[in-house]
Formats: sequence, C-alpha cells, structure tokens
Amino acid sequence: MTTLRGFTTVTFFADDLDAARAWYTSVFEQEPYFVRDGAYLEWRVGDYQHEFGVLNSAYAPHRHTGEATGAIIYWAVDDVEAAYRRLLALGAAPHDKPVERGAGYVTASVLDPFGNILGVMRNQHYADVLAERQGQGGH
Repeated sequence: MTTLRGFTTVTFFADDLDAARAWYTSVFEQEPYFVRDGAYLEWRVGDYQHEFGVLNSAYAPHRHTGEATGAIIYWAVDDVEAAYRRLLALGAAPHDKPVERGAGYVTASVLDPFGNILGVMRNQHYADVLAERQGQGGH
C-alpha cells in the first residue's frame, strides 16, 4: 500500500534565479544550503527543516506563466498578520489578506516577486503536534 508520509520538498519557479536567491535569502534569513548554478536553489526551513526549492523556470515540468495558479502551501507561523506584513515589506504582492478560518486557524497569502503563491498560517494542529514532539525530546 502506498502511503503519503509527508512533504519532502516544495518547489517554486523563477525566471531570475539570482533575484529569487536574494529575495528568499531575505525571507528565510539564511543562504540556501544547496545551489546548482543557473538551475536550482534549496533551503531547509522551520521546525522540521522542510526543504524549499526554487527551480529555474526553464526547467519546469510545465509552463510557468508567472500568474497565480495551483496549490497554496501554507507555512506555519506564530503571527500571521506580522508575517504577512513582513512579506509585503520585502516586496511580495497581496494575494489573500489574513482571514480567521476557525478557532486557532488563520491564513494569508502573498505573491512572491516571481508569481508564486506563498501562504502563511496559524494552525492549531501544527502547534499541538510540535508541542507534543517537543515534550518527547524533540524527536
């Protein structure tokens, strides 16, 4: 039986990889740990060191138009409003302003300068799982 075990890498696309590297280095406050010149960049981000990649649009498996399309990946944050404002200040464009979706669940999203949708979310389930894992020594 095939089971989805979790996300391994989220990949965004950009026509200008140098600009994407500069922008996401500002967002993540760290340089990418993996660089394939002219083709791909990758950072490890957050509590579980999830992999976030930016692929040169020329290598995309589908046409990248730079218009907002596709799925939205929401990254867990403690303060959605603050994260949303910070992303806008870094040059992102509004996509979906912060909205409470239920007790403990707030979402927002922006368009990065390369046309990808970047979501941020306060997610009570994520916070509960993280607190449980930290209570078990972080494993």
